[in-house]
Amino acid sequence: MRPPQPQPRFRIQPISHDPDILALVNDSKALLREHEPGPVDLLRPRGGSNLFFTCEHASKRIPESLENLGLDAAHLERHIAWDIGAAGVARRLSEHFDATCVLQNYSRLVVDCNRWTHADDFATTYSEDTVIPGNMDLSDTQLAERTKLIYEPYHQTIEDHLDQREQTGRVTVLASIHTCTPVFLGESRPWHVGVLYQRDTRFAHVLMDLLRSDGTLVVGDNQPYALNDNKDYAVPVHGERRGIAHVEFEIRQDLVANDAGQSEWAERLHELLSTGVDVLEERHPELLTSKTPSHEHHTQLGH
Repeated sequence: MRPPQPQPRFRIQPISHDPDILALVNDSKALLREHEPGPVDLLRPRGGSNLFFTCEHASKRIPESLENLGLDAAHLERHIAWDIGAAGVARRLSEHFDATCVLQNYSRLVVDCNRWTHADDFATTYSEDTVIPGNMDLSDTQLAERTKLIYEPYHQTIEDHLDQREQTGRVTVLASIHTCTPVFLGESRPWHVGVLYQRDTRFAHVLMDLLRSDGTLVVGDNQPYALNDNKDYAVPVHGERRGIAHVEFEIRQDLVANDAGQSEWAERLHELLSTGVDVLEERHPELLTSKTPSHEHHTQLGH
């Protein structure tokens, strides 16, 4: 297989070009109140590892101003609001590897940081079997405000750190940590973990081979879904388009619903990624070679 060619990098642009809307958003303090956390949780910004972790669906938090998006509190404990257990696994991996990790502090129901801004489910009105009242009939200003204050800072943080690593000639291996519900719309999912990728199969296939050699795991090959340029965002943009080694994990949520499970899977992925990077260096050394900083044209991100 011919390795995919690096594509031009992307830069974030506002979801709206209307100057009146942008002025309102720039002046707005209504969405996030002073005592609420910012949208980005950045761990070990100077981490020594080549591994770089992201966690787009780390949190179930909803800004107070959105009043739980009209949902009962019980719904915010479900998978529709966040990837249960993902943050716990990602934080432990960051510690194990001394690796930088970027986590989103607000729920995917506010805006989904693993979607393009034009996606139908960017601020979804319906998730599995549940209507999201607070996302119905959003105005351009409301959507632009969420994009500017929640989505853009998250991806800009990732972009800035990856740019800096590239400019200093540092090798980066990107791993995005996600979890999936064991039952979706009544259909059971048998996979303990899914390994997700798109065109570039090199790192993902190494990891799948290692996971399957365990003999006790059901491993999903692009399951429960395959990465797609037109829908998924983090790995296609921050990994594949940069030409760096990358993978997305989908761990079944019942396996990481508590501290013990999160610790177990962090240990498992620590061993897997450590071995996987060694194997990757043997099979595809070009992925782990320092790249000369590029001077590519920067187009727009998020559109």
